[in-house]
Amino acid sequence: MEGKTEFVVFCIENIAIRLNMDASEVYRALTEQSDILYSYIIPNYEVLHTQGKDYIVDDIIDVMREDGISV
Repeated sequence: MEGKTEFVVFCIENIAIRLNMDASEVYRALTEQSDILYSYIIPNYEVLHTQGKDYIVDDIIDVMREDGISV
């Protein structure tokens, strides 16, 4: 699980940088405003973590938009 935890932190921090948001806001968007963290990021860890940073960030932002989160 340690690798997944580090990956989640990596995702949150890099999405926050891309969107010029605080990491805590991104975390809330992925857990309170949606279930993206537990229904998408963690279940798809094996595939996502093999991709480049830009791909990962773009992909998760796309999922956030599809889920109705304004970013």
